[in-house]
Order: sequence, then structure tokens, then C-alpha cells
Amino acid sequence: MDGGASVGQHQRMIPPLDGLQLIEGSAFVAAPSGGMTLAQLGADVIRFDQIGGGLDARRWPLTAEGESIYWAGLNKGKRSIAVDLRSPRAKEILTELIRGAGTFLTNFPAKGWMSYDALAETRDDLVMLAVTGNRDGSTALDYTVNCALGYPLATGPIDHPEPVNHVLPAWDLVCGQTAALGILAADRNRLRTGAGANMSVALSDVAIAAVAALGHVGEAQINGTERGRFGNDLYGAFGAEFATGDGERIYAVGISPKQWSSLLEATDAAAAVAEIEAAGGYNFRDEGDRFRARSEVISAVSPWIADRPLAEVAQRFDELGVCWGRYQSFIQLVEDDPRCSTQSEMFRDLEQPGIGSYLTPGSPVAFDGRLPQEPVPAPRLGQHTDEILADRLGLSEAEIGALHDDGVVAGASTR
Repeated sequence: MDGGASVGQHQRMIPPLDGLQLIEGSAFVAAPSGGMTLAQLGADVIRFDQIGGGLDARRWPLTAEGESIYWAGLNKGKRSIAVDLRSPRAKEILTELIRGAGTFLTNFPAKGWMSYDALAETRDDLVMLAVTGNRDGSTALDYTVNCALGYPLATGPIDHPEPVNHVLPAWDLVCGQTAALGILAADRNRLRTGAGANMSVALSDVAIAAVAALGHVGEAQINGTERGRFGNDLYGAFGAEFATGDGERIYAVGISPKQWSSLLEATDAAAAVAEIEAAGGYNFRDEGDRFRARSEVISAVSPWIADRPLAEVAQRFDELGVCWGRYQSFIQLVEDDPRCSTQSEMFRDLEQPGIGSYLTPGSPVAFDGRLPQEPVPAPRLGQHTDEILADRLGLSEAEIGALHDDGVVAGASTR
């Protein structure tokens, strides 16, 4: 492998998870995103769904024709088989697929034929991970978990009286990555010891663990203090929103000493900020003091930014190494940002069946400067049904045809 290859040359390596087989039965965000993460790194991930589509087959955003961009986004690089999940024969087929793959990821209820005990009877080194809402198996979604974690009461404008939810399903995404990591850990252990694994990960456990890791639990327990609302200001350090002279809005941060000094130099605010530091008895080598004096610092920094258009601010900030970003809409992200374009190594214009050509990313993990594989579109529901039945289970054309005739399975033409 040539470690000196240029990222811009669009070179790829053999996918690192080539050879890993996974069966996925899932809906919503957490489990599908975990399976997609593995698929984008080269695992052969087969997703099974009810004929006609499951819970998220038509979730928003939709195209004008009613195709789910959401579903396509979370299932890139997978293969799809559509079955009648009520059929005993379909359950036998899925059991055999799971036995052959040896690894199963689901957020469906892990009971009956889909329980670990039942599936492990067919393969004693089975690796299975079940994603649940709560650890006791009861239902929870990102939004019902997040509301209880304190963040909505610390998000939004200062003195805003009502909770403000974050629109990003962050806990779902973190849970999906945790699930993918758990599967890889169990697979590695199986390679070393030959043992399978019966795993579960609860969305609420993932979320609470993250809240504790970020210090919020300790802050409440040790200090007895309640985190307040600080609008867009960065808690405990300096980070603030600014308006440029042409009406754009940016966010600039000064956490490290270099970021702090670069921001002051770029905005010609070093002298003014030094006066603020001396007059207030602050020590701006301390991030906490930068936070405490943030209003005064913002007043010193903002005039230079407010007098100049975004292009001039961006050029100077980039030249001096300021840590900053532009506020932009989703449309601006697509139209204006080279990171979300084919100029990026990660994106391609791919033809998504049923939707058309649009920007599709591959895995963001680069190995020696190279991404592991080209981005691959999501399958049509049931697109690979016959292929999977033939290749994985060795069924003949006549046997597969009979399954179609009996309504046990369906191909891509059925929605």
C-alpha cells in the first residue's frame, strides 16, 4: 500500500472490513446508521425488511414522487432482501442467513425466533447486538431520551423560559457508532477465542454515559449547580457568534492559546482585550476568565468583523489560523461549500435508484490519506432478494420462484 498517495487522486484501498458479513433487521436511525458504518468500510451488510417497506421506508424527507431520501441516506452500501415477516418460511430463511453470516444487528424485539438463544442454536459463535430504547427493553426515541438529560434546558437564548430541543438526533447517531464498535469488538474476540457474544446497547444508556463523560453529572452532583442558558456562547471558554459587514454570520472560537491569539491578531483587538484583562483583573490564559469576560471581549472583537464582508474576514482568518465557521443553510452547504461537493474525496454524484443523481458520501475514515472505498448508493427495497437467496442459501431458480409465488419474498418491483 502506497502511504504517500495523494487524497486528491481518488485512490482507494481494499476495504478494511472486507469479508465481514452482517445481517441487519432495523428501523429508525441508531441500528441502520451502525450497519451503514460497517458497510461503508467494506462489510457485506444485508438488510431485511417487510415486503412493501417497514417503519421508515417512507420517512421524511421525501422526493416529490414520495421516495424517502432519509431511507436512502441511512442504507448506503447495503444489500436488501424483502420478506413477509409473518411467514414461518421467511423466518426460516432469515435464520439461515443469520447463521451463515454469523453476525446480526437489530433493533427489533429480540424474542421468539429472533432471540439470541434461538439463533445461537444454529451457530454457537453467533455475534448479535440488539439496540433497545431503554435497558429493560421499553420504548424510547432520541427525543424522549434527550428531554430528560438537561440539554433542552441549557439550549436556546438566555432567559428563554421553555425547553429547546436539538434537531439533530445526536444520541441515535452516537448509539449507532457504539453498536458498530461493539460488533467489531465482539468479532475480534471471536477471531481470538472462537466465542460468540450476546450484546445489547440501550439508547438511553449511551446518552447518559455521554452526559457523564462531558462532566454534566459530576457538575450537578459535586458542585450542586444547574447549567444555565448562554445562547450561542461557548460554555467555559471563548466562542461567539458575529455578524459580518455583508450580513453573513460566523462563529469564532478561541480555546487553545494559538486560537485565542490568532483571533485577537486577526481582528486588531489585542490591545483592547489586554485593557479589558487588566481592568477586570482577569487572566486570559485561563479559558474560564475568557468566558466570564465574554461580553466585553465580543465588544472588542466584533467591530473589525462587522466592518468587513465575509470574503475579507475569511481570507484574513484563514491566513492567521483562526478557528471559525460560517453559519449556512443546508442549501448553502450544497451550493457553496466545497467539502460537500465532488471536489471532496468523500463525495460522488451517484445515481440513487428511485431518486436520481445526488451527492453521496462514503466513509469519512481515511487510511494513509485514502478512503477505503467509493460511496455506494442504497439498494431499492428487495433489490437483492433473488441474488441473496441464490448465493447465500444456494436456492435454485425454481425454489426462488416458488417463494415469490407464495408471497414469502419479493423483489425490487414491490413497494
